[in-house]
Amino acid sequence: MATVTVNGAKVHYEKTGSGPALVLVHGTGSAGAALTWGQTAPRFASRHTVVTPDLSGSEATADDGGPLTAEGLAAQVVAVIEEVTDGPVDLLGFSMGSTVAATVAALRPDLVRRLILVAGWAHTDGDAYLRSLFTLWKDLGTSDPASFGRAVAMTGFSRGFLNAISREAFDALIPNMPPTPGTLRHVDYDLRVDIRPLLPRIEAPTLVIGGTQDITVPVEHSRALHAAITGSSYAELDARHVMLFEQEDTFVELVTDYINSPATAGA
Repeated sequence: MATVTVNGAKVHYEKTGSGPALVLVHGTGSAGAALTWGQTAPRFASRHTVVTPDLSGSEATADDGGPLTAEGLAAQVVAVIEEVTDGPVDLLGFSMGSTVAATVAALRPDLVRRLILVAGWAHTDGDAYLRSLFTLWKDLGTSDPASFGRAVAMTGFSRGFLNAISREAFDALIPNMPPTPGTLRHVDYDLRVDIRPLLPRIEAPTLVIGGTQDITVPVEHSRALHAAITGSSYAELDARHVMLFEQEDTFVELVTDYINSPATAGA
């Protein structure tokens, strides 16, 4: 098991494939990288060394169980990057992971060649909807685990996607992100995060990707990230929050084209 110790946390990570390093930072959920990237990471491994850290709150990473911060989680990603490669990497963060990836790019620009932020946001407190949604998750997580899983599935995937799969397949989505103590630590972080002061410090060429149907983190947040990061590029997919599942082929092609394009290569 590959691990690196950061401020007392024993951070687990996986490394597969070969080629330029692509680091994928997962979203909310104690299953960590396996939940977010288990299906998608192999799609990149034929051309890239794919690195998937498990942040604190994930079952695979042990720490003191304290409150999470963007800077603390970013330090874990930085340590993994420095452990696996000598040079800058392409860094992609999904949802909660986008706040961490953006923090890494702001604080350690020497480590990030290109940055991709998917279904992300910069702060929670100023949006009553987002604050209420994460509060609902927190409340359901402590009182009604089954409803927590159903709510996450309903907001994570579009109605069209859910209606296209079988009832059994939908039911299988419900326990995918159980409200474990680690998951609820992530939700608590989601409620408190504010990386707005860091965004002007991002120097890496950046692609922001939003989902037009996203009702977990509405697409306006991705548009705001794009507006706040100087020189960033922007794309939207017609999907809800978990767009990398709903439109996997399109997502993989969009990411691959960006990190391999001459316009950003070596920038």
